[in-house]
Amino acid sequence: MAEAHQARVQNGRMFRCSAECCERPSDSMSQVHQCIDRCHTPLARAQGLVTSELEKFQDRLARCTMHCNDKAKDLFDSGAKEPAVKSLMERCVGSCVDDHVNLIPSMTRRLKDNLDSIQQ
Repeated sequence: MAEAHQARVQNGRMFRCSAECCERPSDSMSQVHQCIDRCHTPLARAQGLVTSELEKFQDRLARCTMHCNDKAKDLFDSGAKEPAVKSLMERCVGSCVDDHVNLIPSMTRRLKDNLDSIQQ
């Protein structure tokens, strides 16, 4: 809830800043565009940080599940029956999910710290 409020405040600042850029009659069109770009920079940086963090998380989870697939294939290739392979896969993927769910609080803290450091 607090994040949603903060995002609305940030969006409000960005739009107010952009509007102020348009209210300077002495500026050229190029200067107005540069001013608006500066207004949007904090939001663009925030979006980039969030996207990057989520991509890293997703990549780690994908690597973990790929490791599970490799283990299951190796077990199957060694002659194990489908129920054993399926059981191994379920346990392994469940472990991946548990491990990554446990990473969410530290990822959230890191995101919050990085977002807080973005200059308004």
